[in-house]
Amino acid sequence: MRQLLLLRHAKSAWDDASMPDRDRPLNARGRRSAAAMRQAMRNLGLAPDVVLVSTARRTMETLEALEPWDDTPLVEPMDSLYLANPMQLTAALHGVAETVRSVLMIGHNPGMHDLALSLAGPVAMRGGGESERALAAGFPTGALAEFVVAGAWWDLREGSGRLVRFLTPRMLEGAGLS
Repeated sequence: MRQLLLLRHAKSAWDDASMPDRDRPLNARGRRSAAAMRQAMRNLGLAPDVVLVSTARRTMETLEALEPWDDTPLVEPMDSLYLANPMQLTAALHGVAETVRSVLMIGHNPGMHDLALSLAGPVAMRGGGESERALAAGFPTGALAEFVVAGAWWDLREGSGRLVRFLTPRMLEGAGLS
């Protein structure tokens, strides 16, 4: 069994309308929620072997907020993850080495949300529990979806993941996980 962690970048700043989208930094709320997610991941023992991260500034800053790691993962910044659709995200995951047990992918919506819904599959989403209902409602900034994946990374496809948990910064505030 493999673990796939899908993390949407934390809240970014919109202060400068002339700034290119790729260059937008995290705002104060985003930095706080990324730090809270870091603590929640530590508390839950979520430690990836590999991190695939979009090269946008807000995704790179989200990654920085998760550091330091107890065991430093291999970090692969990827231009192809910037505003990627689910097929592009899946293609990146198909390229992960078979020896890798756990992957954290940090990216953008709507691709991250669509990928998470696809991995869970329509049956799981219809009959799902609390995590499935929360995921179906949206994938807010700073949210994390944890999946267990059976089989090889190259075989990842619709319905091949089991959603273990879905966490949002707002949930962390209320649950004491941060």
